[in-house]
Amino acid sequence: MKLLDGAAVDHGGSLGRARALFPNAPLPFVDLSTGINPHSYPLFEFAATTLSRLPEAGRGHELVEIAASAYGAPSPVNVVAAPGTQILLPRVASLIAPGKALVLGPTYAEHARAAAIAGHAVTEVGDFEVLAKADLAVVVNPNNPDGRIIARVKLLELAAGLRAKGGLLVVDEAFMDVGPREHSLAGDVGQGGIVVLRSFGKFFGLAGLRLGFALSDAATVGRLDTQFGPWAVAGPALEYGIRALADIDWQDAMRASLAEASERLDALFGRFGAAVAGGTTLFRYLRLPDAADLFSTLGERGILLRHFADRPGVLRAGLPGSEVEWQRLESALAEWAFRREDRSKGSKQ
Repeated sequence: MKLLDGAAVDHGGSLGRARALFPNAPLPFVDLSTGINPHSYPLFEFAATTLSRLPEAGRGHELVEIAASAYGAPSPVNVVAAPGTQILLPRVASLIAPGKALVLGPTYAEHARAAAIAGHAVTEVGDFEVLAKADLAVVVNPNNPDGRIIARVKLLELAAGLRAKGGLLVVDEAFMDVGPREHSLAGDVGQGGIVVLRSFGKFFGLAGLRLGFALSDAATVGRLDTQFGPWAVAGPALEYGIRALADIDWQDAMRASLAEASERLDALFGRFGAAVAGGTTLFRYLRLPDAADLFSTLGERGILLRHFADRPGVLRAGLPGSEVEWQRLESALAEWAFRREDRSKGSKQ
């Protein structure tokens, strides 16, 4: 178990931090440090009043209805929209009185920080069964960064035990758009004691819109909605959410495209001796002894992977967004592999 204090940590996606780490790297950076889809939902024009007027309540209701259908929630009363999932985390953690919060890790660090902000004593645990001892249990499913999946039946058993003692299970399904949807708990939230979080920006490649959802029983959704009040979601986010979540053809085609791209990325890393150990079709997880060297070598060539200060032997790599980026990654990997082989030969002489 690892006790956590709620301190903020670094995350991927910061080009400012990348420039500080690799000041001589060629620009532009190929940013593979996030799990955000590099092929965003097509941009479109909306009425100028979307920016000049307050959002209409009717559009918010429409968004929630479409989100309920897209995610498989029992009904729209089981869904609340928010300006990004991040802002939901401490609010969700505050739904129960401060107690023991257990986060199944290693995983996205903001869950532990948010629980600490809400007053919980937070511990990261590696054993799923230990979560039964929690007042607040958090599972990221599929997990970030390794893609681990916890089966729906196990999550429901855990939720039942927590619910019986007034506890809460939070399941972050930020990457379930590209995960095994049969293990989603979206359709089970009406039972109570469960909050499912869904992120819009990752799969649709529009993280800057700041749109996310919490799915839960009607009473819990009402509590969260009351905290946000009117106009919680900006007009442009409403318009993109309504159109994109209803665009099933685009979603199906994108899932197939991402699957092909992730297979290509696996083959590319494998060809140069960096076997992929897991992940989702939006990011790949690598575990190797010289991960730090790979991170630095690619960074110096303007290619940014996600590294983890507390886990120096692992990396996460997102998908290149163009053929130029694929070629830059291939060239950098080839140079890294050559240097590694050269060092290996030198050590044997």
